[in-house]
Amino acid sequence: MTRATDSQNCPCLSGDPYAQCCGRFHSGQSAAPTAESLMRSRYSAFALGNADYLREPWHPNTRPADLDLDSEVQWRRLDILATHHGGPLDTEGVVEFKAYFRDGGDRGSLHETSRFVRENRRWFYVDGQLHA
Repeated sequence: MTRATDSQNCPCLSGDPYAQCCGRFHSGQSAAPTAESLMRSRYSAFALGNADYLREPWHPNTRPADLDLDSEVQWRRLDILATHHGGPLDTEGVVEFKAYFRDGGDRGSLHETSRFVRENRRWFYVDGQLHA
């Protein structure tokens, strides 16, 4: 797992320091208040190789038994393309994003529309639909 220092810019490219952005969710200091903030924290967890955090806010009905991240993949950029609902008072939300990566000498992207639910005042990732 790669570590980000608290003062480094957050991997989700919000422009905020890691400690004030996704770091507080990764450490368990607080829970993501919106579906988009959970999506950003999931991306940052992928970028940092934090499989434990990725599993934790994954909805129990769809959470995999284990998660093996490829340490060769370097996540480079996250673009949030659209959000639908997913605010602090909503119970469901959708976030469409495109994440860019490098795998060895190859470059690629992952385009997904992710579904989230809010239960007991906490957001969970449910699943995602990949786009070609």
